[in-house]
Amino acid sequence: MTELPHFDVLLARLARHRRLDLADLSTSAGVPEPQLRAVFDGTVPSPPLLQTLASALHLQTADLCVIAGVAVPEELAPLDARAGVMLPGLVGDAMGLPPEYRRRLRQLVRSLPQEERTQPVPALRVYERFERSPGGVLLRMIGNRNLSWAGTARTFLCLTGRYWAASTYAGVGNGRKELTPDLLVDFATVLGVPAETLSAVTGVDLPDDTPPRNPAAADAAELLWEVRRLTENQVRQVGDTVRAMSRG
Repeated sequence: MTELPHFDVLLARLARHRRLDLADLSTSAGVPEPQLRAVFDGTVPSPPLLQTLASALHLQTADLCVIAGVAVPEELAPLDARAGVMLPGLVGDAMGLPPEYRRRLRQLVRSLPQEERTQPVPALRVYERFERSPGGVLLRMIGNRNLSWAGTARTFLCLTGRYWAASTYAGVGNGRKELTPDLLVDFATVLGVPAETLSAVTGVDLPDDTPPRNPAAADAAELLWEVRRLTENQVRQVGDTVRAMSRG
């Protein structure tokens, strides 16, 4: 199994991908150069520092925490694990809506109030504690979107048209299944992260023929990210709205 380099190497890759040198990244992120240089020299970054870097690197803070090997802060973790079971059906139904309805749906989600967490963030099960590998990092990023392995398989089918068993995605996470270029592109679609960015992180080359961007899948990936902060009841409300929109 291929182990990912330490974050200093990955940060350099991401900065190079964005065509940012140390000074550019310092300016863009609003981080003093000495503090940033320390990270490039191997200092483990704090979550607040990762938050400022994430914006400059066009990444979600929770995802950059995963890439850095830093625990995702509770306030950035999915709010309600019980909502996760509804997400594949929700984004699948949203894929079939016209663009204007998809836009309204995302507006609705953003307008919903932020509820308080009523249960602690579930601890990772033993079989979810992936090694620091390309696939392991991607599966943890999927976890940031409140998806189980079974939910991951269903969501990939909805957004990419490609179906793999849940155990296959688990195999990607623990290194038993190769992270191929085509599979990397599928992860990029579901995560809503450019494939070029994931290639920079994982070291996996892009396929020679990358499929064109699917606007409906891109909107669904954005919706998937937005609903991670909602409760089970709120997600159910959003699902009712999707079904009403589908009926016209």
